[in-house]
Amino acid sequence: MGGEAGSAAAVGSEGRVKSLGLVFEDERKGCYSSGETVAGHVLLEAAEPVALRALRLEAHGRATAAWGPSPGATAPAAASEVEYLNVRLSLREPPAGEGILLLQPGKHEFPFSFQLPSEPLVTSFSGKYGSIQYCVRAVLERPKVPDQSVKRELQVISHIDVNTPALLTPVLKTQEKMVGCWFFTSGPVSLSAKIERKGYCNGEAIPIYAEIENCSSRLIVPKAAIFQTQTYLASGKTKTVRHMVANVRGNHIASGGTDTWHGKTLKIPPVTPSILDCCIIRVDYSLAVYIHIPGAKKLMLELPLVIGTIPYNGFGSRNSSTAGRFSVDMSWLTLTLPEQPEAPPNYADVVSEEEFSRHVPPYPQPPDCEGEACCPMFACVQQFRFQPPPLYSEVDPHPADVEETQPVSFIL
Repeated sequence: MGGEAGSAAAVGSEGRVKSLGLVFEDERKGCYSSGETVAGHVLLEAAEPVALRALRLEAHGRATAAWGPSPGATAPAAASEVEYLNVRLSLREPPAGEGILLLQPGKHEFPFSFQLPSEPLVTSFSGKYGSIQYCVRAVLERPKVPDQSVKRELQVISHIDVNTPALLTPVLKTQEKMVGCWFFTSGPVSLSAKIERKGYCNGEAIPIYAEIENCSSRLIVPKAAIFQTQTYLASGKTKTVRHMVANVRGNHIASGGTDTWHGKTLKIPPVTPSILDCCIIRVDYSLAVYIHIPGAKKLMLELPLVIGTIPYNGFGSRNSSTAGRFSVDMSWLTLTLPEQPEAPPNYADVVSEEEFSRHVPPYPQPPDCEGEACCPMFACVQQFRFQPPPLYSEVDPHPADVEETQPVSFIL
């Protein structure tokens, strides 16, 4: 839906209608969903008195899939259509018993309002073999001249919440491929890939966790890509179109080497959300993690994806992945350490003699026991509960004769 109002020039030699336009109440609104109200105005400017039979508003929405026969093929063309919206409103009509209404010269404004169906509508889409389109059209019926109309496209979206349990479930796959053929095999290449959840939204970065092991004699390259698959169904026939919408590449892995992806990210570009509820057009997504092997067919794992519209709120399900549960916030690395570490407190000051004596009740020694071995067990525990450790000192009480210096490194 464009930001400018639709308009149509006058039709016919009389030129009595100067302009006909259609504007929505909120031109900044990008899209509508089922159950929402669509409101606006039809604008008509007449240069002189205009006779009309009716001014009506129509709203249509339908999915269509169609393609012609292949060159040289005898199969007929295929076509299918599904209707989702059909609204017809009368904005102005002649009084009862009169067939003609006369509009005076000048600018006229006719408001309209209608509600989209409460049942789910399918997201707007346009592809190679079909489309899902919604539009609002104003029609001016006039005597003796063709009808005059103006049309505006209406963008509709079917919301998908990625916070549902089904879309919060991690996806994991593993596969192994033997490189070579017959007796000339050079060894297997194994691949394991995982994503934390199935549902993501436009603009999100997908962390990919993968383990690759190259036991072959060849140099391999791991890659990942997001694929969009469009499926069209018409007259019992199917057409499929597949596009790569984003990709990322890993490092080369030599023979006998391994590589691990600890959340390698792949950002989702602006794409149409998944369309899963239309019977003739379907739009699916998948994340493919694959390995390019010279001289052999690539090893590929495809993890199903759903591109939603309601973003992840950060409160994952109890079935979150292992990587999600053990993810580490590395922002603390930006903090600076103090140049001189502070000494810990003197624990003798923390526990005073009064507090120590108050928590250690006297336990008289039994008369028939000799030595400390027969003292009650809990008496010993109480004595050491608040016993302070030795005082802190920066002077080593047991200095070594030779001072050793070892390099220190941090592996992040």
